[in-house]
Amino acid sequence: MDINATHREAIIVDGVAPLLQRQKYVDLYKAGGVTCVAPTLSTTENAADAFRAAAGWLGFIDRRPDLLHVRTVDDIARAKREDRLGILFHFQGTSPFEQDLDLVAAFEAVGVRMAMLTYNTRNYVGDGCEEESDAGLSRFGRKLIEALNRTGITVDLTHTGKRTTMEAMEVSTKPVVFSHSNAKALLDVQRNIDDEQARAAARTGGLVAVTLAPYFITVGRKPTIDDFVDHLAHFANLVGCDHVGIGLDYYWGQQPFASDQEADDLWSEFVAAGIWDPATYPRPPHYYPDSLATPAELSGLTAALDRRGFSEVEILKILGANWLRVFRDTWR
Repeated sequence: MDINATHREAIIVDGVAPLLQRQKYVDLYKAGGVTCVAPTLSTTENAADAFRAAAGWLGFIDRRPDLLHVRTVDDIARAKREDRLGILFHFQGTSPFEQDLDLVAAFEAVGVRMAMLTYNTRNYVGDGCEEESDAGLSRFGRKLIEALNRTGITVDLTHTGKRTTMEAMEVSTKPVVFSHSNAKALLDVQRNIDDEQARAAARTGGLVAVTLAPYFITVGRKPTIDDFVDHLAHFANLVGCDHVGIGLDYYWGQQPFASDQEADDLWSEFVAAGIWDPATYPRPPHYYPDSLATPAELSGLTAALDRRGFSEVEILKILGANWLRVFRDTWR
């Protein structure tokens, strides 16, 4: 297989990009051959702040003819055809909906296409993955999932407690995703998901996308690209290559985008606010694997998948075709 040709041919979808809360990094994704990327518009912000973030992105896209706002699957194909970078709006949490189901359609209208139910802690929808009670999906959460399905916003179960995820998959009539989750079978931390969750997501027609966040790949040492592929291969062997993708989760608060001191200061702030549990998010410094330190190096993943024995067809599915199928089945 010609690695460079396969990488050029692929429609590559990165399912989560908090790094792009700093828009200056957008060119790294273009350099890496990414077709579509999902910046985080909101984590715990309210509706007004989320609309403001969307407005900021819409203005930025308008000033950059090499970018394309993704509203449909055809837009992703168009971005590939025109050598542009597709921008897909993503919520890492449901706080912008503010218990008002009418806001679901409003955010869909401005281009939000994927929404994660919780971010580690409890909210009106259900429990996050760091809640010991694991109390499950709320009545409002059930109604919200129905609204997301009806409106055409993909349901994302990352960062969410197991019981809440399992109940959400029973409620959803559309495929669901774990947009950036690794295998608990390989590293037993709260943020990773177990085999039962992965199988359930696949049964909905959805996918599990693996993350490069170092502390969800290995513990006590810097991960290698092969360590990362181990998580991807685990899910591929478990549920099949049709249900695996990438959600790389490059983050502006970590090397090489922030100094070790800046990363430590931010970690301390998030721990103090109760957003991160040190048992799940160990203290920095943390480093991405060599040859995948930034999105510009993404061809290194294509090469690593080839070395691991994935076929060209399987690689194309993992890099983006599976995301396209899920979006086609969940968007209007």
